[in-house]
Amino acid sequence: LQFVGTNYRRISTPRTEYNSFVCSKETFDQGAGRLERLLSSCGWSEAVFRDVIKQSPEALHLQNLAHKAGWSYRVVDSDVAYSIETTGSFDNYLSALGPNTRLRLFNRRKVLEICGELSFADAWPDSPDDFFNALNAFHVERWGQPCFSARSLRFHKDFLTHVVEEGGVPDLSIMRCDGTAVSVLYNVHYRGRCYNLQSGYQQDFHPKLALGTLHLGYSIEEAFENAGIADFDLLAGSGKNEDYKARLATHAEPLISFMLVRSRIFRYLYRIKPGN
Repeated sequence: LQFVGTNYRRISTPRTEYNSFVCSKETFDQGAGRLERLLSSCGWSEAVFRDVIKQSPEALHLQNLAHKAGWSYRVVDSDVAYSIETTGSFDNYLSALGPNTRLRLFNRRKVLEICGELSFADAWPDSPDDFFNALNAFHVERWGQPCFSARSLRFHKDFLTHVVEEGGVPDLSIMRCDGTAVSVLYNVHYRGRCYNLQSGYQQDFHPKLALGTLHLGYSIEEAFENAGIADFDLLAGSGKNEDYKARLATHAEPLISFMLVRSRIFRYLYRIKPGN
């Protein structure tokens, strides 16, 4: 059993974070009871709960449930999700950053602006294909493979359509220099929070510029100026060469991924080979 959005072992899906088994209209006790009934009514050997907030009621409840039921409880991964509180002043936020981070995020805008005519556009809803084509091309250049497969692209387009129906606002930001796309940010505003899901940028655009970080700085500044956004969520994960999110964040949320093991055989195997 796994959450939708789990990517444990051979199952691969778009990642979800801050997972919970409580629906928005339920109390915690209702959600917990519903999950316990599910776990007792179907056959399963392992149940994996990925990217749950470490000190959340869900994480603590399931650990206690495993203890009471005699199941094994195994931590299989941990991570940290980073976010920026945007209810205050952008200038105050900048002043609290380290000098090198502030330089990369904001101060080198002057260098960027002399490279050509800058423009910013939101590709949603008129041209999402242009946005995702650019994102994939940047990822091929940097990582050697596209960000999204054809199947994942269908998922993301469906997601964006449905999140609008639930009150979300897609923000597929394209930064262009002299008309050429040089950086993209995949953001979604939802319930007072701006989630930065993906990014991509042109490699070796300028030796003094961290192009993706500069684009992120413009987007963070927009979030500070938007009264409907209280947090800019960078989510979990680190960059290719540095943990830039930790330097930008004002808040860090530890996440934990764990497994409940009911099968006696599997419990025995994990005891004799715990690294599996």
